[in-house]
Amino acid sequence: MEEDLEVGGRGAVRGAAELPRLVTEVREAYRNGRTRPAAWRVQQLNGIIRMISERESEIVQTLYTDLGKPSHESYVTEVSLVRSACKLAIKELKKWMAPLKVSGSITTFPSWGAIVAEPLGVALVISAWNFPFLLSVEPLVGAISAGCAMVLKPSEVAPATAALLSKLVPLYLDSSVIRVVEGGVDETTVLLDQQWDKIFYTGSPRVGRIVMAAASKHLTPVTLELGGKCPVYIDRTADLKVGLRRIALGKWGCNNGQACIAPDYLLIDEIIASEVVDTLIDVIETFYGKDPKTSQDLSRIVNTKHYSRLAGFLDDPKISSKIVHGGARDDNKLYISPTLVCDVPMDSTLMSEEIFGPILPIIKVKGVQEAIDIISDRPKPLVAYVFTKNKEVEKRIVASISSGGMVVNDTIVHFLNPGLPFGGVGESGMSSYHGKFSFDAFSHKKAVLYRNNLGDVPARFPPFTTMKQNFRRAIMDGHYLSAVISLTGLKK
Repeated sequence: MEEDLEVGGRGAVRGAAELPRLVTEVREAYRNGRTRPAAWRVQQLNGIIRMISERESEIVQTLYTDLGKPSHESYVTEVSLVRSACKLAIKELKKWMAPLKVSGSITTFPSWGAIVAEPLGVALVISAWNFPFLLSVEPLVGAISAGCAMVLKPSEVAPATAALLSKLVPLYLDSSVIRVVEGGVDETTVLLDQQWDKIFYTGSPRVGRIVMAAASKHLTPVTLELGGKCPVYIDRTADLKVGLRRIALGKWGCNNGQACIAPDYLLIDEIIASEVVDTLIDVIETFYGKDPKTSQDLSRIVNTKHYSRLAGFLDDPKISSKIVHGGARDDNKLYISPTLVCDVPMDSTLMSEEIFGPILPIIKVKGVQEAIDIISDRPKPLVAYVFTKNKEVEKRIVASISSGGMVVNDTIVHFLNPGLPFGGVGESGMSSYHGKFSFDAFSHKKAVLYRNNLGDVPARFPPFTTMKQNFRRAIMDGHYLSAVISLTGLKK
C-alpha cells in the first residue's frame, strides 16, 4: 500500500471554476477503495504526526501571524491536541473498525447480527479561523479514521494558516483523496453546491443555516459545530480563589475570548457579587499585569472587522457606563484589554449576541433559579459552567439546563477529554466529535443480519391457515407456550 501513496502531486486548488472537477477526482479515487484499508488510515494519521513533528515551528508562526497567538498557547490548544487525536485513533482504530456483534432474535432464529462501521464517503470539512490548525486538522483525523475521502476548506480569515495547510497537506497526506481548497465566499459557495456524503462545518449559526440548507438538497448528513453565549453561574458557596482563576484562564487565556467555549457572561449570586468583581480584577492583573497590552500571553483580535464589532459593544451607551475594569483599546494593534462590565442590561447587544472577544459581562442574580431562568430563556449554549460546593445546586443545574456540554467547577477542560462527545444542541450545533465520536461522525453504522439455509418455519409462508396465524401471533407477542399449543390445533 505504501508504495502506491501519492503525495506532493496536488496542491491547493485556487479558483472556483476548478472545484467541480476536483470533487469528481476525489470521488473517483475514493471509489477505487484506497481509503478502506486500516493500513492506509494509519499511514495518513502517522503522516499528520510527522507533519507536526517536522513543521511545528512553521505552524506556530502562522498562528502568531493570523492571531498573535502566543507559541505556548498554540502548542497547548492546537498542536498538541491534534497529535493526541492521531495517537488515540491509531491505538484504537482496529477496535473502532471491528463489527459489533448483535444477538439474534426468536423471530429470525437461527441468525446472528453485526453493526458494521463503513465510511460515509467523500466529506467536506469547512473550518473556523479562531483555532485554524486544530479545527481544520482534527476533523480530518475523524474522516481519515473512518476511511473517508475529504476536501478541506480552511477559513480565509486566517490566511497564513490556510496557505500553510495547502502547502503541507499534499506533502504529508494522500493527495488523491485529501485535498485543500483556499479561497473565500465564492469557493465555499461552489463547494456547497456539490454533492457530498458528509459536511462538517465549524463556525457561526448564521452560516450554519446556509450549510444545512445546501446539505438538504442532497440529504447530506451534517455536523455543525457552532457557537453561542456560554454562561457561567457562580453560586454563593463557590471557591472563588480557585474558580475565578479558572474562569479567567478560560476567557482570556483561550485565544483572548475568541473561542466558542469561552465564558460569555457571568451570573453571580448577589451576595458575593462585589467579592467576585474585586477578586477577578486581582486575577486579571496577576495573569496579565497592570497593563495587559504588554503581556506576552494574550492573543490579538483577528482583524479590523471583528475589532470594530467588539469596540461597538463598548461604545453602546448602555454599556460604556457599566465598565468596571479594562476597556482600553489600540486601533492599530487591534488590542482590547480584558474588560469587565457589571449590571449589563439584558436587552443590550452585549447580551443578545455572542461576544467572541475579551469582554465579560457580569449580572447579579438572587439565586440558582433566576440563573436557570435567564439561561433557559436564551438559545441553548454550546457549554454551560457552574461553580458551587453545593451538590444540590450542582444537580439542579445539570438537570435543568440544556446545553451541548457542561463543566462543574472549571471551564473549557471538557474539550480536552476524548472520552466525552464535543458538540452543540439546537442553536449551538448538532452531532459531535472527539475521540471515537469523530470516527462515528464520519461513519455509517450498517446493520447486517446473517442467516444460513436452515431453520425455516412453515408458518412463515402462505397459505396462512388459522393454525399458522395463531402461531405467528404468539411468536410475535412473545407468548412462546401459546405458540407451541397452537401447533397442536387446540388453540382456536
